[in-house]
Order: sequence, then structure tokens, then C-alpha cells
Amino acid sequence: MDIAAISQTLQRDAVWVVFLNVLLQQIGLPVPAVPTLLLAGSLALSQGQFGQLLAAAILASVIADWIWYMAGRAFGYRVLAGLCKLSINPGSCVSQTEARFIRWGVGSLVIAKFIPGFSTVAPPIAGALRMGLSGFLLAASAGAGLWAGLALGAGWILRDEVQTAIAALNERAGTALFVLLGIAALWLGWKLWQKYRFRKLCAVPHITPDELLNALGGEQPLRLLDLRGATMIAEAGPIPGATVAEHDRLLEAVSDWPKTLPVVTLCACPEDAGAVQAARQLLKAGYLSVRPLQGGYEAWLAAHGKQ
Repeated sequence: MDIAAISQTLQRDAVWVVFLNVLLQQIGLPVPAVPTLLLAGSLALSQGQFGQLLAAAILASVIADWIWYMAGRAFGYRVLAGLCKLSINPGSCVSQTEARFIRWGVGSLVIAKFIPGFSTVAPPIAGALRMGLSGFLLAASAGAGLWAGLALGAGWILRDEVQTAIAALNERAGTALFVLLGIAALWLGWKLWQKYRFRKLCAVPHITPDELLNALGGEQPLRLLDLRGATMIAEAGPIPGATVAEHDRLLEAVSDWPKTLPVVTLCACPEDAGAVQAARQLLKAGYLSVRPLQGGYEAWLAAHGKQ
């Protein structure tokens, strides 16, 4: 790994390198862009070159965001569900992010770049919710400018330290590569441990769609909690008799429910992630019988012959 050669390539074609790196990262590929921006900022020789780098980063970020925005506008919650399935930690359900996006409004697009995971999910949510394109592009540009400007600016301010670090890495390229691989392995191990831990937490009793239908038609009252995001509810319609709730305001939605009544939680997340989380939270709050619906919203549709 020749750090000096990488640095020379970046100095020669800095604008294109920054543009492609930021574009690939914002599309969703695991290609870190901040180190490139820091290095590019440290190599900027003039204010004009700094402005070109910043413009390239903003343009690349906005193009990627626009692609995700159009995907969300065209395919709605299916894009969000797909992103949720790609997550290595299924507990991070898109519906939770969607609820926060709705609550924070357009300002969430400005800070999205600073929140891991949210920067990819926010643009398709904006499209699915039919946010105006001009407002979206303006907010996305402001957020990209703030994010890239801070990284480039930090690189320029710390240019002496960055160059010293590059020289040190170049002298110990083998050691640096080993350290980077070790950090990557630790990160992957942490994510896999989170996934394993989530699967262990999923070991709560579920209710099947047939059992739910029989319970809804029986004499004993039963409460159904709909945890789907606003996008899916708007597109697919509400579930008759269900109470809509957000994960962040779960206890508010059930505050007047007797804790002795059975509760069923339903979501549209991979592995029923959101429903499991909600069930565990309600059980911890003292509700005596809370079970996630096995298979979630798709299973509910199939049980009603709507698939």
C-alpha cells in the first residue's frame, strides 16, 4: 500500500476523486468519504481549488440523494423495506427513522449526513412522503455543503498534521494496513454481535395470523398495535381496529389501555424487528400479555386474502 502514490493521485485528480468517492458512499456502498475529504482538504493549494473540491462533493452528494429520492417517490415503502433488509442490524427498523424524519421535517436533511445510516434512508423517505423536489434539493445541498465543508476545512486547517500522518503511514505501510484491517474486523464483529444479540431478544412468544383472527373474533378483548411507518399506512391504508403508534412514543399510545388486556404488535420490518422491540418494551412497562405478530404486515395481508 503506497500512501504516497495515493496522495499524488489525489493531488493530481482531486476533484474527480472526491466526486466519485462521495457519490459511491452516498449511493450506499461501504466506501468511506471523510478520510478522502480530509486528505483532499490538506492538499488544497488555494481557495479556488478548495471551492472546486467542495462543489464536487456537494454535487456528488446531491446526485446520490436525488436518485434515492426518486426511488422513494416511485416505489414508496418498498424501497424503505429493502433498505431495512440490507441492514446488518435488523433492529434498526426504517419505520423508526421515518417517524423521526416526519417529526423533524426538512431540517433532518441538513443534519442527515452526520447521523450514520440516516443519510441513506432520509432521501427515499422524503420522496415517499412526496416532499417538494425544490425544497428537497435545497435542504440536501445545504446538508452536503455543511458536511463536506467541515471535513475539507478540517483537512486544510490540520494540513501539516495530516501530511505528517501520511508520511508516517507511508513508512509503516504494512503496519498501517494491519491496523486498518483490525479496525474493520472489530467493526464487523460488533455488528454481528448486535445481530446475534437481537436474535436472542427475539425469543419472545409470537402469535400466528390464524390465532390473531380467532382472537379478534372472540369474546375476550384484544388490542392491536400498528407500528408501520406513515408512508406505508398512507399507501396501503390503515388496519381496521388497530391503533397506530410510533416507537419513540409507544407508551403514550397505550397509556389508557388496561395492562391486563392482551396486546399484539405488528410491523413491516424484517424478522418482525420493530414488533419485537415494542413487545419487549411493553412487557417491561408491566403489560401482562404482549406478542408480536409472526410475519408482520405481510402475514396479516395473507391471512385476509389480500396478497
